[in-house]
Amino acid sequence: MGGYIMESIIAAPQPAFISPLSIVRRTIQPYWLLVRFAFFALILLSVSRVLLMAWQSDRVQSFDNWLTIFTNGLRIDISSISYLLIIPVLLTALALFIGRGTTILNIFVRFWLTAMMMLLVFMEVLTPTFILEYDLRPNRLFIEYLIYPKEVFSMLWTGYKLEILLSTVALTITFIATHKSLDNMHEKPEKLTLLIKSISTIMLILLLFIGARSTLGHRPINPAMMSFSTDHLLNDLTLNSSYSAIYAALQMVNDKSSEQYYGKMSDQQVIDTVQSLTLNEKASFTKLQQPSSSYKQASYVGKAKNLVIVLQESLGARYVGSLGGLPLTPNLDKLMQQGWNFNQLYATGTRSVRGIEAVITGFTPTPARAVVKLDKSQKNFFTIANFLAKQGYHTQFIYGGESHFDNMKSFFLGNGFQEIIDSDDFDNIGFEGSWGASDEDLFNQADRELTALAASDKPFFSLVFTSSNHSPYEFPDNKIELYDSEKNTRNNAVKYADFALGQFFARAKKSNYWQDTVFIVIADHDSRVAGASLVPIEHFRIPGVILGDDISPRNDLRLTSHIDIAPTLLSLIGASGETPMLGHDMTKHVPKHKQRAMMQYDKNFAFMTRDSVTILQPEKSAMNFDYKERKFIEKPVDDNLTNAAKASVIFGSKAYNKGWYQ
Repeated sequence: MGGYIMESIIAAPQPAFISPLSIVRRTIQPYWLLVRFAFFALILLSVSRVLLMAWQSDRVQSFDNWLTIFTNGLRIDISSISYLLIIPVLLTALALFIGRGTTILNIFVRFWLTAMMMLLVFMEVLTPTFILEYDLRPNRLFIEYLIYPKEVFSMLWTGYKLEILLSTVALTITFIATHKSLDNMHEKPEKLTLLIKSISTIMLILLLFIGARSTLGHRPINPAMMSFSTDHLLNDLTLNSSYSAIYAALQMVNDKSSEQYYGKMSDQQVIDTVQSLTLNEKASFTKLQQPSSSYKQASYVGKAKNLVIVLQESLGARYVGSLGGLPLTPNLDKLMQQGWNFNQLYATGTRSVRGIEAVITGFTPTPARAVVKLDKSQKNFFTIANFLAKQGYHTQFIYGGESHFDNMKSFFLGNGFQEIIDSDDFDNIGFEGSWGASDEDLFNQADRELTALAASDKPFFSLVFTSSNHSPYEFPDNKIELYDSEKNTRNNAVKYADFALGQFFARAKKSNYWQDTVFIVIADHDSRVAGASLVPIEHFRIPGVILGDDISPRNDLRLTSHIDIAPTLLSLIGASGETPMLGHDMTKHVPKHKQRAMMQYDKNFAFMTRDSVTILQPEKSAMNFDYKERKFIEKPVDDNLTNAAKASVIFGSKAYNKGWYQ
């Protein structure tokens, strides 16, 4: 009897084992694919971050850094994925409760998840290339380049074919894998009670909210919260590239003022501080509506001289032999011996528009976009072009590419430039690359333009902007002895740009415009700004040399900023008058305690003096460093330097928003 009972029990159907995962899946069954997407996206971003850390292991170094980057990165990734899932979760919930639109929803969710996964993969695949160029994850520079697809696609196709191939392969694999993983979207859904639907929906929305904010504090997670190191790249590795680029895009829609990054400062405190940093007496600032405006008396008195600014693309000091760099610039080195050479000159930023902003307007840098691209500065904004036009000068801009790039044409025409000459206006183009005519063609055209202008009775101002030293580094064959065995490299492009520059000045010295003209050759910025510091100071050092028939050779060792160039040039050509520029006229004595340079590096700002550097970071306390032999040594905070730094960077935002720089 007992045996019979045991046999019956064994033979009876046993309840199937239900795993905890199955229970969770049934509870959130309508959202299961979204949960799977989140899981695989998190794995993708984590693996990418680990590989980037391994690649940059010499900078990550300690286990604590590895752990901090990885754990902070998880928070950023969870936040990113949560934001990406908000729309499909809400639409799924709507269809779930009204019982309609499931078919259309399936199509949309399939498309959305596939597109988002491809976005994540694409951004991570291109990250190493961006880091090699800018030492940062894709940020606002990446977004700004997307505005000009013709130039960018031409550049990519010419110089980045391997990267294009890898991206295409990665995106194809991602599309196929994601598409297959979504095949079960057509599974017949289980019938769920209203209670289960409500619980699963509320639970998921709550998780998304918590995940997106990633904090219970007043503000949601942001890059500033993740910053932990004095090496900017380590802070950037905690992000993912999609988050970094989208965050930058959102900031660009509403460019933040410096105060939102670095803290509040009253108008009067900003005004008093920046005025005290100039060479002018307090009493010389008399205009309430333009508090930085004062009368500047030119050092040169006589017949008005012409002015030619040659703005060299991406020419950092490390490529200039006379500044301790590579032996790539024999012609510029010779010019530096013949003119007024600035040995300690520092750029204000890392983009051409920032260099244009500083050299043409004397405007201080801010974490927002350069004024060349901002709406309120497209007309009636101070530039030396409109200043000189009012003094009877003919003003022109000469560029070998398309002048609309980076909004240059609009900004220039609205602010004093009477004539724009770009590649469409060139008489002859012997070699044209992705960014336009070669530097030889540019300088040939410039020589023709300057010769014609010199024949008139009007003084002139010409801005000549080069482009050959720009990725993908295209230039004509058989012009130079290559420095690198492979032709299209940065070093060879620098050497070619120097060759073209040398030819131009050889002609200029024999021209009808040489005797009455002041020239300057100056870089807009360095290339590939990198370094294990919050602001890589050494990569902001650039060449600058003033030349002319009356310019005596000298090697100037004073600390000089980009914003000092415009006041100095106006002084040399005899152009006196009221200007709002805060830069120093370097023809005059500048006491050591007033020598300074300002540098904007992404969201960090550096205020450099003769013996220290003050660095401001978003939503963090200022840091002071001794800066010797390219090394930062942290020291106690100096309130005076901190206030000088804050006032200098906040001035730009206030001046732009309040119309102080008209």
